Amino acid sequence: MTVVDPQTEVVELCRDLIRFESVNDGTGRGKGEREAAEYCAAKLSEVGLDVQVVESAANRTSVVTRIEGEDRSRPALLIHGHLDVVPAQPKDWTYDPFAGEIAHGMLWGRGAVDMLDMDAMTMAVVRDRMRTGRKPARDVVVALVADEEAGGVFGGQHLVERHANLFEGCTEAISEVGGYSVHINGQRAYLLQTGEKALVWIKLIARGTAAHGSRIIHDNAVTKLARAVATIGQQEWPVELTATTRQLVAELARLMKVDPETTGADEVVLSTGSAAGFIHATLHTTTNPTLLNAGYKHNVIPDVAEALIDIRTLPGQEDEVLARVRELVGDDIEIVVMHRDVGLENSFDGALVDAMVGTLKAHDPGAEVLPYLLSGGTDNKALSKLGIKGYGFAPLQLPPGLDFPGMFHGVDERVPLDALVFGRRVLGDLLLTY
Repeated sequence: MTVVDPQTEVVELCRDLIRFESVNDGTGRGKGEREAAEYCAAKLSEVGLDVQVVESAANRTSVVTRIEGEDRSRPALLIHGHLDVVPAQPKDWTYDPFAGEIAHGMLWGRGAVDMLDMDAMTMAVVRDRMRTGRKPARDVVVALVADEEAGGVFGGQHLVERHANLFEGCTEAISEVGGYSVHINGQRAYLLQTGEKALVWIKLIARGTAAHGSRIIHDNAVTKLARAVATIGQQEWPVELTATTRQLVAELARLMKVDPETTGADEVVLSTGSAAGFIHATLHTTTNPTLLNAGYKHNVIPDVAEALIDIRTLPGQEDEVLARVRELVGDDIEIVVMHRDVGLENSFDGALVDAMVGTLKAHDPGAEVLPYLLSGGTDNKALSKLGIKGYGFAPLQLPPGLDFPGMFHGVDERVPLDALVFGRRVLGDLLLTY
């Protein structure tokens, strides 16, 4: 029988997943998640688990399994992660983004933190439990899914709508973008994600008169669109605090030793350094133009111009913000809602929160654990339709100075090897006790 070192296995699993190049650009042209899913299914089946492989469309593949717990009368815990990654341009990277290179104590590659690291930690923990016979405290369902990077239509949403039975008994879930460490005024703290902003992806369509590029045309679709895009992109949305962000700002102010009553929320958050990369956007609505499409020749004025806008609102403000965007762009611009999903917010209390906080502090005594609202979104949105309360808990102890928020969809994405090992230990202990 092959002896597996559970400490290094997590690195090997993550490296292998990076090399599958499961790129999802939202168009469906990529090769999909099938190869990565088949790899995960084989790794889970190898230790005796019954694995369900679900393909929602050609090569759009998800994997789900259930690990029997010590007390099956307790509600089951869901751990979910996505297998797709966003595109990467190799010429911009220090190392090939799909080679899984190990250098300078880190594993480099697209998906290293978003979120193949959590997938690898989960599989490493589950494989260790099955090999050693140490059951988790309750049933644990593991779902490694497709399409999260394009809204989850072929992944989380498909499973919720067509295969909800796979999540039977699950009342809570943990997934990505939480449980990682930041350094605040010399103090290490972990941000535990208790909610996430709502998502509205829209397309702006401007129409005008097609003509030769040498003419004077006031009804120019590109000009109309450019004006609308600039207006939306430059819109300054005010600070608005939710229960989560109000608590977070107060805790950050305490660590920074400033008075939150006299120091504005923006100032408090921005003073945290790289940690602000995720936190700052949770204090505001954001409306970011992300793609432009118009014309087909230098000397032809097109009759249509289009732009994509990524809108993230605070939970429950989707209709209000969309109405304001309509006002900003004016009547000349058509707005098409391409994709919309709910915001989530859970309180920073309860048995699972206590267990996550306690486990982190057991592995890093003296560290703070703070709640935060994710500026992006996860498959917790889709799972909330089944009444599953989702949190972000992919525990990583990170070195000072590492711009972790910048790794998400950024160039030279990488994760420290010792952070992967730390996360595997924390996650493993959580499953033994909760």
